[in-house]
Amino acid sequence: MRHSRISAISWTIVGLLSAVMVADGRAADPDPSELNARARLEFQDKKFGMFIHWGVYSLLGKGEWVMDKDKLPISEYEKLPPRFNPVEFDAELLAKTAKAAGMKYLTVTTKHHDGFCMFDSKLTRFDIVDATPYGKDPIKALADACRKHKITLFFYYSLLDWHHPDYFPLGRTGKTSGRDARGDWAKYVAYYQGQIRELCTNYGEIGGIWFDGLWDRPEAPWELEATYKLIHSLQPKALVGNNHHSDPIAGEDLQIFEKDFPGENTAGFNKTAPYPTTVWEMCETINHSWGYNAADNEVKTTAELIRLLVGAAGRNANLLLNVGPKPDGTLPKQVTERLAEVGRRLETNGDSIYGTRGGQVVPQAWGVTTTALDDHAIPAIYVHILDFKKPIFLPTSLLAYQARVLGNVRATPKLMKHDGRALLTVPESERSAIDTVIVLSPAILEDDPRSRLRERR
Repeated sequence: MRHSRISAISWTIVGLLSAVMVADGRAADPDPSELNARARLEFQDKKFGMFIHWGVYSLLGKGEWVMDKDKLPISEYEKLPPRFNPVEFDAELLAKTAKAAGMKYLTVTTKHHDGFCMFDSKLTRFDIVDATPYGKDPIKALADACRKHKITLFFYYSLLDWHHPDYFPLGRTGKTSGRDARGDWAKYVAYYQGQIRELCTNYGEIGGIWFDGLWDRPEAPWELEATYKLIHSLQPKALVGNNHHSDPIAGEDLQIFEKDFPGENTAGFNKTAPYPTTVWEMCETINHSWGYNAADNEVKTTAELIRLLVGAAGRNANLLLNVGPKPDGTLPKQVTERLAEVGRRLETNGDSIYGTRGGQVVPQAWGVTTTALDDHAIPAIYVHILDFKKPIFLPTSLLAYQARVLGNVRATPKLMKHDGRALLTVPESERSAIDTVIVLSPAILEDDPRSRLRERR
């Protein structure tokens, strides 16, 4: 395993980080395969991903729930695919945009709640290849582009289906679709499992499957154990996550928090606590919408996005940031500009995010901490100061550490004992309006070249 070669000196430092190691991700399954266990660690290292909500609903410019919210029956909704021709979709450009933003993985909707498939499925004609003039598989193009640019690809798949005739009895939503009040649930399970098989066999190696929609019929016999075993058998490294807003289910590698940091519940539906035996991811939108919404131009600022990423990393979680392509397949200009700004920021401060775990100090009013764990370097502690209104107090065990501003060896932050704690002070000239990152390293190792190895890479 990756930490087995850390030096004796490094272990002294890592000894301070027991809280981090609890959520290391290696024990998410009682007996995970070696490939799956390694994939969890690699996923935690990536820290930042792009979420893409895209489908025929983009034509209406009201988001991905428009079929249900506008009470569109299937007879009307089926008029959308013949108009859907995203000729400007460029998988290569999309992968490059994600990479330039500092994103290491990408999760794309293959089927949303409307039942329309954005991939070439042999189990339905209600898909982009058979039902639209576009006639091509954008998921195949995206898989090829991600592989080329070394971006890990995940597939979002909604278990909920407002269109399929065998999704019956109906759940909490989709009651205005105009379907007959009948269906064979066993046939629907076979259908969705068949599509999962397609996604796991037709697109090369993938990072995992990101499920949604279970909350529509939480008590239904979904046969998830068989589904998860199918995924892990076809894709041994793949991670399974399910956005069901409840405790993790056996076979799930990834615990998802929607629009909330792990342990918080401002959204009202994240009522479960983070489980230390899963890896954690929070998903959030770059504006206020998941699917393309023509009326939503309130893109979050660079500062807001960096603080989201830092806040997630400090809580030992990844950030999956959502964008909604337009009907032609392109991203809005303000979205691509904002992503580029985030990427430029990460070129400077990326070492304090990538490959880290949540630090030994729990999130504070002033910010968070992250910790680098590396086989070949002295682990560093990064203090992310997001607000200087409150004093930055740290454990007294860190008084023996040297403090410096990331990327500026001449800066003079100081650690001093104050009221039985370690007080960190930073000159105003060295403060960032977005995220001031202070690197803490043991004073006795300040001149050890290994302590600066990460920054040279």
